[in-house]
Amino acid sequence: MKIVLNGEPREVRAETLGELLAECGFSGRVATAVNEEFVPSGLRLAHKLAEGDRVEVVAPMQGG
Repeated sequence: MKIVLNGEPREVRAETLGELLAECGFSGRVATAVNEEFVPSGLRLAHKLAEGDRVEVVAPMQGG
């Protein structure tokens, strides 16, 4: 299916947000949103993706 991940069009096999994170190699603590709505970590495995969804994945960064 075609989605937009962090602003970039992408073809993925994942059907849920949790599967997408694994497929794309995201690990550790990240924040997720689908179509501009926050998705808590506990709901990612059940959150179904649809063609054309806009997914944002943000990881915390250290620095100063």
